[in-house]
Amino acid sequence: MAWNEPGNNGNKDPWGHRKNEQGPPDLDEILKKIQDKLNSLFGGGSGGSGMGNMGDMGKGLSWSLLAMIAVGLLFLWSMFGWYVVQPAEQGVETRFGRYINTTTQGLNWHFPYPIESVQKVNVEQVRAITHRALMLTQDENIVDIELVVQYRVANARDYLFNVNDPDGTLQQATESSLREVVGTSEMEKVLTSERDKVTLKTKDLIQVIIDRYKTGLVVISVNMQNAQPPTAVQAAFADVIKAREDEERDKNRAQAYANGVLQRATGQSELLRQEAQAYKAVVIARAEGQTQRFLSILTEYEKAPEITRKRLYIETIESVLSNSTKVMVDVKGGNNVMLLPLDKLFAGRTVTTVPTDTTQPAVPSATALPPFTVFPQSSTLQPIERPSRDDNRTTTRGNP
Repeated sequence: MAWNEPGNNGNKDPWGHRKNEQGPPDLDEILKKIQDKLNSLFGGGSGGSGMGNMGDMGKGLSWSLLAMIAVGLLFLWSMFGWYVVQPAEQGVETRFGRYINTTTQGLNWHFPYPIESVQKVNVEQVRAITHRALMLTQDENIVDIELVVQYRVANARDYLFNVNDPDGTLQQATESSLREVVGTSEMEKVLTSERDKVTLKTKDLIQVIIDRYKTGLVVISVNMQNAQPPTAVQAAFADVIKAREDEERDKNRAQAYANGVLQRATGQSELLRQEAQAYKAVVIARAEGQTQRFLSILTEYEKAPEITRKRLYIETIESVLSNSTKVMVDVKGGNNVMLLPLDKLFAGRTVTTVPTDTTQPAVPSATALPPFTVFPQSSTLQPIERPSRDDNRTTTRGNP
């Protein structure tokens, strides 16, 4: 039975729905309800005349409502354009995929999607890659090297747009640089003395390569974690290193011994030099003193020759007898020689030495000569037989 045939009662539409069934809301009905609410707000009635008068006004209000809705949606859409860049980050803004600006930390705004977009890049984070491989050295040896490269992003724009895979590019640049540096070095130096030199050269070469590709990366440090010969020759190489260390230790010991000998020789030579200088000064001072003494004696001799001559004789005898404990005295008119035992005569006595004034001449004038001491004969004098004239023994006479 068709929907418009008699007996259908008009309860069904051409799509088989009943009028009293719940269906999707009608747009006309929604607009009508909105219009009724607006009429009630503006004080309009519900009569027929009122609805007639509000016909044209409804159209104006509907456009105003749509404009308000559009403005609200636009405002809501613009709120999605605010974003915050952290202190360690840089924000890269693109408009329809094309770079337009780089923003720093703080609150920033851009046109929301799909017009503009922003990518945040951490430029303070230190990243690291590890590379390990077998390298061929200049002397045609193989060395196993493990290298760690630390880097960070220096330019966010170059990092995002210039190279498809900046980190992979850095990995390849590290391998290429390391092979070039190791290939121009000897195995022994790479493993021992020139490890730091190899890492510095590798770091500089990596930076040159990644700057050439404008990856926006900067290398912070390059560390050689491990460097050793292949497993098959490690024992022999360890012996070589031990022998080299023994050689270096022996060299250090020899150098220390040489330094000690040199320092002792230097000290002894300095001591001899100082002693020679002291001896020189003493000899010069003694010569000058003797010269001055001679000149003083000469002056006194010119004044009183006989007294000065006698004084010199007495001083000479005094200096000779001061070192002798026995004196033999020749007695005139006899064949006996008197023996003076000076050691017994002066036993128990205290000899007083009168200090000499250095400001005065070494030999005083004839008028200032001290009195002579005369020893009287006593029982202590022992006569002895005069020796023969042909005897070779030396006698000391009392008179000149």
